[in-house]
Amino acid sequence: MYRNNFTRREWFQSASIAAGFGLIAPRLLEAGNPRIVPMMIEESAKAKITSRLLQRNISLVEGSGGNIAVLSGQDGKLIVDAGFRVSKTGIKAALDGIDGRPIKLLINTHWHTDHTDGNEWLHEAGATIIAHENTRKHLAVETRVDAWEYTFAASPASALPTKVFSSERKLQVNSSEVRMKYYTPAHTDSDIHVHFVEADILHVGDTWWNGVYPFIDYSTGGSIDGTIRAAEANIAMLNRDILVIPGHGEPGHKQDLVEFRDMLVGIRENVAKLKREGRSLNETLAAKPTSSYDAKWGQFLITPAMFTELVYVGV
Repeated sequence: MYRNNFTRREWFQSASIAAGFGLIAPRLLEAGNPRIVPMMIEESAKAKITSRLLQRNISLVEGSGGNIAVLSGQDGKLIVDAGFRVSKTGIKAALDGIDGRPIKLLINTHWHTDHTDGNEWLHEAGATIIAHENTRKHLAVETRVDAWEYTFAASPASALPTKVFSSERKLQVNSSEVRMKYYTPAHTDSDIHVHFVEADILHVGDTWWNGVYPFIDYSTGGSIDGTIRAAEANIAMLNRDILVIPGHGEPGHKQDLVEFRDMLVGIRENVAKLKREGRSLNETLAAKPTSSYDAKWGQFLITPAMFTELVYVGV
């Protein structure tokens, strides 16, 4: 049984949010720094990959980009998200340590490289790749993320999802029902959640970043309002004590997602008020509309200034 017994310091040091990005100084994650993506990959190549059992037959593999969930059993492994390909050796060792059964299925929660870069080798290892149709659309072509000043090359054919859906999809694997559902545009226009019904575990991808301000990718359909709608949708699902896996950070429960939603709404209101008053971006930054949230949310990854700018663009 999973127990949330990590301190904040410990999970920043050990979870994938730290391992994938943690050695990068926050100033390097400011918008407009073209070294963000190469540095994420470089640090993931050095990161330690770990795995731990959460509940029932669901494990969490951490250390390479986004959190990777693994459903194990006699049908073979179903994996949610692929991490960076430079972490192949560590991820493979972690998967082999869960059990010796083959990799059969891979689900991408959205198209971003820290969740899909390992697609090719996992497909070569035996995985059929499943995702929302917009994930395949973005991976299949050259795609620009303006906030990172980075253009991603089209992925090779073997890295593309071959089974895509537009709204919902269900699977029966390893005596478990696996439900996938599209959010409508949120963090990107390709976000889905994955619900392991019997295990009471929900993987929500980057619609939730636990303990830090989230990135919002306006270049591929994301928005602050869509991010809030996704947070509301997540909360509405949690009528039981479901364990929720974020895209980055430590798993948590309903109260953690409520706090995340409240933060998003509060900052959106603060920034929108300043913008309605005619404040420029620089004037809005100077007013520090995130200040009451920064102690918890603004100490890592996306800085208060960067998150303010992301919200300002969308209100």
